[in-house]
Amino acid sequence: MKRTNLQKGLNFARAVIFLGLAVSFAFILAACGELEKPIAEEFYSETKPPRSKEFRWTNGQLPKTIDPAKVSAPPETDFVRALYEGLTETDPKTLEAVPGVAAEWSSSEDDRVWTFKLRRNAKWSNGKTVTAADFVESWQRLAGMGDEVRHHELLKNIVGMRAAVKKNEKEDPETKVSGDAEKKSETPAAKNVDDSNDRAPRPVGTPPKLKIPGVAGEKLPEANETARAEKAELIKEIRKKLGVEAIGEFELKVSLIQPDKEFPKLAAHPVFRPVYENGKEFEKTPVSTEIITNGAFSLDSVAEDGISLVRSENYWNKQTVKLERVRFVPTNDADSALLAYREGKVDAVTNAEFEPLALKLLTPFYDFRRVTHSALNFYEFNRQKAPFNDRRVREALAISIERDKLTADEMDGATTPAHKYLPFEEKSEQANLKYDPEKARDLLEKAGFANGRDFPAVRLVVNRNNVQQRIAKLVAKMWKDELNIETEIIVKEPNEMEDVKRDGDFDVLRSGVVLPTTDETANMLAIFKPGKLEKAGTEKKVSDDAAAPKKDPGILEAAKNPITEPVKERAEQRIPPPPPLPDPDKNSPKAGELVIDVGADVYILTEEDALIEVPGIPLYFPTSYSLVKPYVSGFEMNSLDAPSLRDVEIDVNWQPKSAGKES
Repeated sequence: MKRTNLQKGLNFARAVIFLGLAVSFAFILAACGELEKPIAEEFYSETKPPRSKEFRWTNGQLPKTIDPAKVSAPPETDFVRALYEGLTETDPKTLEAVPGVAAEWSSSEDDRVWTFKLRRNAKWSNGKTVTAADFVESWQRLAGMGDEVRHHELLKNIVGMRAAVKKNEKEDPETKVSGDAEKKSETPAAKNVDDSNDRAPRPVGTPPKLKIPGVAGEKLPEANETARAEKAELIKEIRKKLGVEAIGEFELKVSLIQPDKEFPKLAAHPVFRPVYENGKEFEKTPVSTEIITNGAFSLDSVAEDGISLVRSENYWNKQTVKLERVRFVPTNDADSALLAYREGKVDAVTNAEFEPLALKLLTPFYDFRRVTHSALNFYEFNRQKAPFNDRRVREALAISIERDKLTADEMDGATTPAHKYLPFEEKSEQANLKYDPEKARDLLEKAGFANGRDFPAVRLVVNRNNVQQRIAKLVAKMWKDELNIETEIIVKEPNEMEDVKRDGDFDVLRSGVVLPTTDETANMLAIFKPGKLEKAGTEKKVSDDAAAPKKDPGILEAAKNPITEPVKERAEQRIPPPPPLPDPDKNSPKAGELVIDVGADVYILTEEDALIEVPGIPLYFPTSYSLVKPYVSGFEMNSLDAPSLRDVEIDVNWQPKSAGKES
């Protein structure tokens, strides 16, 4: 281990020395009047391109899996996007849904039923046709896998999926982590969402092993016949209820619980990609390099020093794929990746956690890129408790925080201030939660707390983490300075945060979520739990035990979340009329049962609703970084960390600039 750490230190030192010399030299030339163009037009590393149309990419360590159901973040998601194609794909520039296996799609008037028409020339890598039945079977497999699906929260708006996933969820009390852990990715950018260290770090030099030939490592457990039989029975049950249906060979119908006008964006996520013959190949020990896929590339070779993909000859749109080969070069850390890039061994670096000093030195170079990551760090209100059940109070607390100062002082400028809930470009000039202390004081006064008088101390709960504690102290100071409100900061261990949230033992709770899609509905469902809309005729019978809020974080707690009128009106339009009121003389509750009018679920499905309701305070979005050689085009990094390899092109004739320059 000492030798490994020493080598890592030497690598970092070499990279920093080179960066420092390059930047210093540029500024010296500029001072002498010999550098006419700004340093931003220079490249950190100008090396010759590869001779062939091969793209060499380091995106972290070797992947743990290439099963679309089990991937959650790069580098695994990068492999799945290259090897498999979904109904739709994400345009890497616009983040809009573009045709994949589906050539076109349409929805019902209420956006609850979507129909996808598949292209007839889409093929698996073995030449067989991709059909609607392939998607049905693959999605049934997802439902049957429960929480083995890393992004199973994305499935729950599909009719029948929620119950199926819940039935298969497994909870290990020994490894249970904070409540938002399932929504986090393992990318460097996501570490700025939650630095609670609830995942043990991997020792340097011990990359996870992909279970395919050519890579040593533990073997996958042999499939158990009993487990197979149980799974088969479960799939039969799921088939009866799942809202996914093949209408003929090339048409797929998907039924949703909540309306989602952007469902095609969600369908582009790796988890929804089809696997051949219901994923039987992933039951092998190990998975074969001959695995059958349907994407632009197929698996070619695997070794400790890298994994290679080649352009698939059976891909329906192969004539537009410029690359002949993609080679993934694993690196254990950012320093090794930086060195490989400088020496011309790789053409692009992503998914690397650069040190603050390296970031500062890299920033001036043109081939260094930074984008806002699709993740949110926010404070969630307990809307069950006064005075936080008043939206004026919530907005006052939100807009009295100077996020620019917060991110500059406590995050070293490595994050983007969040004045709204989603990091994607605004579609319209909608309202946001920008710093406005004068308006905040006015709102607080209208809520009955002029100058903070009689306002209870805010119980702000954060996880034990130095950065989060410093942020909490700065926020508390801002609330005191602007609103004259006191704050009690309560620090909990990461594994205690779930219980705090479930029990409602907080006024404001620090939360973080990674948003793996641009689908607005899916993202809002991931961030916020439903409130309640009180409607006649929606009574439900629950036991006395279930009535205790501390035991039931779901429907009863949500019943106490008041919803503001504009959001309520939109919710009423989405909810079907209630059934007739029950006859009071019939079906009376049995002794020991408690009848509670819990109303109908009110989901915050749009960012506009969230900005009206203010169920939480957005604080900041993290940032992700990449390096891309000047001879590479079409490699577009975006907030989803989802570049597409289909459009990447290598200019094999590109040459570095000469060392000397004319004055």
